[in-house]
Amino acid sequence: MNKIFKLALFFYLIINLTNSSFSKESFFDEGLKLYKDKKYEDARFMFERSIVFNPKDSKSYLYLAKIYNIEEDQKKEEKNLEATLLIEPDNEEAILMTMKIALKKSNYSKVKDLSKTFTKVCKKLCEENKGILETLANIEPKNNES
Repeated sequence: MNKIFKLALFFYLIINLTNSSFSKESFFDEGLKLYKDKKYEDARFMFERSIVFNPKDSKSYLYLAKIYNIEEDQKKEEKNLEATLLIEPDNEEAILMTMKIALKKSNYSKVKDLSKTFTKVCKKLCEENKGILETLANIEPKNNES
């Protein structure tokens, strides 16, 4: 009887661990699908569930930041970008989004610092950095004149 109980417990744990690992990925994948379908509230819920199962899922934080960007909630966008960069410091998309926020806030020194980091890690979005630096160059002289 004791062996049967141990065997049943073993199978129960294996099944639950397997289901848990599959659910982590399915929450993110489902959230991504909803995000692409522009169902942002539902996507946000799925990304948050993904984070509950895997708090180090930088992709879920990044997509939450994108949703908050669309909803124009800058505080929550920044919070999720910070979490993304904490987990994955070389995430070029998160760095670029953070640079854009810093530019809006007129935090030019932060933009310059992020730009240096961005040039080291950029693979796909390198052209965007040039645009931000050009904008920064056009804005900075105006600030020095006043």
